[in-house]
Amino acid sequence: MRPGTSFSSAPLRRRLAACASAVALGAALLAGGGTALADDPGDPAGSAVDVTVNAAEGQGTIPGTAYGLNSAVWDSQMNVPEVQNLLSAANIGMMRYPGGSYGDIYHWQDNTAPGGYVAPGTDFDAFMGTVKKIGAQPILIANYGSGTPQEAADWVRYANITQHYGAKYWEVGNELYGNGHYGSGWETDNHADKSPTAYGTNVVDYATAMKAVDPSVKIGAVLTLPGNWPDGVMGSGETADWNHTVIPLIAGKADFVIVHWYPGGSDAAGMLNTPSQLAGELAQLHDQLNEAGVGDMPIALTELNSNVFEDTQPNALFGADAYLTALQNGVFTVDWWDTHNGPGAISTAPDGATDYNDYGILSSGTCVGTVCEPPLNTPFAPYHAISMLSHLGKPGDQMVDAQSGSQLVSAHAVHRANGDLSVMLINKDPANSQTVALHYAGFTADGSTATVDTFRDQASSIDSTTAADTGSWTVPPYSITTVTVHPKSGTSSALSAPGAPKVTAAGATSATVSWSPSTGGKVDRYEVYRQIDGRSELLATSTGTSATVPNLTPGSTFTWNVLARDSLGRLSRPSDPVTVRTGTPQDAPCKVSYDLTAGWGNGFNANVTVTNTSPNPITGWTLAFSFPSSGESVSGYWNANLSTQGTHVVATPVDWNGNLAANGGNSATFGFTGANSGAYMPPTVFTLNGAVCTTL
Repeated sequence: MRPGTSFSSAPLRRRLAACASAVALGAALLAGGGTALADDPGDPAGSAVDVTVNAAEGQGTIPGTAYGLNSAVWDSQMNVPEVQNLLSAANIGMMRYPGGSYGDIYHWQDNTAPGGYVAPGTDFDAFMGTVKKIGAQPILIANYGSGTPQEAADWVRYANITQHYGAKYWEVGNELYGNGHYGSGWETDNHADKSPTAYGTNVVDYATAMKAVDPSVKIGAVLTLPGNWPDGVMGSGETADWNHTVIPLIAGKADFVIVHWYPGGSDAAGMLNTPSQLAGELAQLHDQLNEAGVGDMPIALTELNSNVFEDTQPNALFGADAYLTALQNGVFTVDWWDTHNGPGAISTAPDGATDYNDYGILSSGTCVGTVCEPPLNTPFAPYHAISMLSHLGKPGDQMVDAQSGSQLVSAHAVHRANGDLSVMLINKDPANSQTVALHYAGFTADGSTATVDTFRDQASSIDSTTAADTGSWTVPPYSITTVTVHPKSGTSSALSAPGAPKVTAAGATSATVSWSPSTGGKVDRYEVYRQIDGRSELLATSTGTSATVPNLTPGSTFTWNVLARDSLGRLSRPSDPVTVRTGTPQDAPCKVSYDLTAGWGNGFNANVTVTNTSPNPITGWTLAFSFPSSGESVSGYWNANLSTQGTHVVATPVDWNGNLAANGGNSATFGFTGANSGAYMPPTVFTLNGAVCTTL
């Protein structure tokens, strides 16, 4: 909250900004081996943006906690009936309290925040009254910065034993990496030791104390999102950054991890492209968790906003896109920052709208000089974007893959529990409408009237209407449009989706997955599919509940779904996705280690060591590898010569390290500086003179 608003003179939350008949496709069910679910080759409009929805590629079920929002004790409007009604209408499913960095100065017993401002009527019980009224769940920040494990345990006792609130999710502190340990200090932390080691160790103490009161509570630990400060940064004398220090300490002790995301961008167009980075950053975080043996640990994105045109249409488009991207990549809650915030520097958005630089979804009704916000509690554009999410899908509905043929149109899709298919189309062009041709795989529309919900640029509400389903839709400039179509009778299987598959074995070239069976009818067989850019490639079939897939690429990551086929040849809905990682051969003629030695958000240093383990010496070597993320590149190098083409890198020796002795007699080490925009995942496959190496 910024100073000078009608709520208080409280400071803005402290944070570090991050430096049909539709042309039917593939109604034809797969008949077998290796065939992909087919796309309809038709294009009803030559200039149309093709959007293909593949209902056979499941991306998880929308949880009840998905659509979240931050609420803060300095907000005097947080619990008034008008706000409660607005949040209920937006289908907010999770509320975070007591408000960002205030979580590390707030004491729940007396509703105080020394050094900050607490508005009347914002105590914990009042907050829970709002949570219960709107049918949401709370996520609470236990005070780490100026509190104790005992204070947190007492809060759990009051909430769940005395008041029977059933508060399940508890974070231990807010952005504790911002406690000054790395130089920037906006987060209160009164501990003498402010290192990540101290934080991870103390989280275990908090978890122990809180779970002793109520073993059912879920405890969350603060991490940083890869590619965002201070990821990769190390303090004096440290050998690992925040995440790589904290994760091993909290593994098996905490229940979920917390990240925040405020992507930058100098303009609206750049900001609107940032959601495409989020999948890679979350994948890298999953990899970090996997390294510590807790790859299935849930992730909560408990603060989200951009830093560009915060209360106007560009941020609404960003918000809808980012919420869904995060949820499709395994996040169980996304909590927007925040309900009310207050105005800052005034600017003009690309569509000509006045932007008040207000991070809230509802107006505070205050002014900057002679420029005043709309009346108190007027919804800003991001409020309507959040409201549009439940027009796409509600808890229990299944997210499925959607691929757009244009960067100007983002697409997301949900297969609803009632069989309908909803597709959200986000037009990021501020001036021009876009014609979109919808194509389907694994779903057949019945061609009847579709429901169309649209939030237009500078609108004050969402328009809902019906229209003939022609498969071609025109979406207005700077808009969010959701089209809901209905399934053709007789095309859906009564079988339930198989249970979420789990990897039971994985080597360099094969992997085995198992799952719980489908219900609702007789299963003819199960089929394992790989997701490839909107296509489903059949990998294996099984009459049981496990399958082994051979002939995989070493050092690769795959996303698979399992579907059941019934006796009539119809496929069930897909299982939740499973991530499958193959290793590299252990008997390879070479081995390579890749070590990140430093990072600073948009760049990193890495060392690569290559060893010849074959019985024959090598004179002159070529080491090749590829970056997993398109946002990675080489900006400098030493002790080798590096050439690049796209994400592919080739390293050759300098004049003094070109000889590699047989049987590991010596090694060659070189390093490079990399630039990254978003994720910077390490390469997984290295080839030495064409031979795949063991990656250490």
